Amino acid sequence: MSNPDPDPVVKISDKESKDKTEDESEDEPDEWDKRIEDTGCAAENMKLTDCYADNGRDWRKCVTELHNLKYCWDRKNNNERTSLRP
Repeated sequence: MSNPDPDPVVKISDKESKDKTEDESEDEPDEWDKRIEDTGCAAENMKLTDCYADNGRDWRKCVTELHNLKYCWDRKNNNERTSLRP
């Protein structure tokens, strides 16, 4: 039984190429970021996301941020806007 010998040069080259592509695309907002921006509540969403990450992924510690996001969401009529999408 023979073991295939991976070519480390190819793997490193492929990884570098992939990393370079990912780094270049980080400057541009992706589809998810665009959707968040379209809600008009991106700042509130970011604060909630940061709180969640900073508090061991415990939503109970982010009630204020969650309420602020909901208030913004309602104020911007996002339920109506998103329910009308085909």
